[in-house]
Amino acid sequence: MTNQSKGPLAGIRVLDLTTMISGPMATMMLAEQGADVIKVEAPGTGDLIRYIGCSAGGISAIFATLNRGKRSVALDLKSDDGRRDLLRLAATSDVFVQNSRPGVMDKMGLSEDKIRQVAPNIIYVSVSGFGESGPYSQWRVYDVVIQALSGMAASQANPKTGDPELVRNVVCDKITSLYAAQAITAALLARERGDNPGHIRLSMLDAAVAFLWPDVMQANTLIGDDVTQPAPLSEILSVAETLDGHVALIAVSDAEFAGLCRAMDMPKLIDDPRFIDLPARSENAREVVSIVKDHARTRTTDEFCRQLHEFEVPAAHIVSANQIVDDPQVKANDTVRVTEHPAAGPMHAPRGPALFSRPAIDAGPAPLLGQHTSEVMAGLAKED
Repeated sequence: MTNQSKGPLAGIRVLDLTTMISGPMATMMLAEQGADVIKVEAPGTGDLIRYIGCSAGGISAIFATLNRGKRSVALDLKSDDGRRDLLRLAATSDVFVQNSRPGVMDKMGLSEDKIRQVAPNIIYVSVSGFGESGPYSQWRVYDVVIQALSGMAASQANPKTGDPELVRNVVCDKITSLYAAQAITAALLARERGDNPGHIRLSMLDAAVAFLWPDVMQANTLIGDDVTQPAPLSEILSVAETLDGHVALIAVSDAEFAGLCRAMDMPKLIDDPRFIDLPARSENAREVVSIVKDHARTRTTDEFCRQLHEFEVPAAHIVSANQIVDDPQVKANDTVRVTEHPAAGPMHAPRGPALFSRPAIDAGPAPLLGQHTSEVMAGLAKED
């Protein structure tokens, strides 16, 4: 048993048939908030993400992070017995989540209609790459494919060459997870109010486009010949190299730009016509960035950051991945904790970002393959 007696989602059971990242991360967030998440895996292999990337004790760091607080049940869904057991589980569940390619669940006899025969009020969730119809719907998909099609790779184009570049993490998978978890909790609220939204369909492509739209697609939002064009983000969002590191900063308001000028000991720039207000600075963004970068090269990282903070300019030193757990603000927030996994041993794990008034939930470790099969099925026998 994990954490289902605690948290805002206590008493909610989620039947999780998802694999890899987008689905498992969504259901992990539900587990962190108290839901009883039962992860159904194929006997012998289970979720392939168990074996990808850094690992210890036969379990990968990615799997251990994305499946915290779940119970693993090994069922052969290609067999009659496996499907029969799954339907018994569905009958006791509030949410059913799957991320197979469109049509796969139907072929396996686990369509929405089949599940609703045993669980009429269940929330059925389908996460796909591209949607359930259309020319790409049957393509195999990973994060890089969605980065290419959503505009993500193009928006990260190298400012010097114009070549598109990928974000170097599975950003579209994780974006989809956030939208899925929010949609599931919204559906649970609607059901509590007497309105079951039924089948939630969510595609990675739709999630990525929606995520990018507010800023990346602003030039394609307003329609007409008189729409002004923003400065390229590559000219505004940049990193300044210092004598011993790098600093990221941005000054948007007039007050912040004035603070930046004072931090660099260049007060005359405040009244320079090229930078007198936000529209002017946007038009001359390349010059602003050039001035800042030239100044940064003459200062250490700590010195430049102190100057910027003194004049209330939003800025921070660049932190490497192996420094994050020791960052003083991360420590103050108790963002990352040391936990113990029964197979992998000690590991760092971020707590759930949302803090509720009641004590934070310890979701518990990610399960071993089939670890809870006997426990869960025995519990079903008692409920029958």
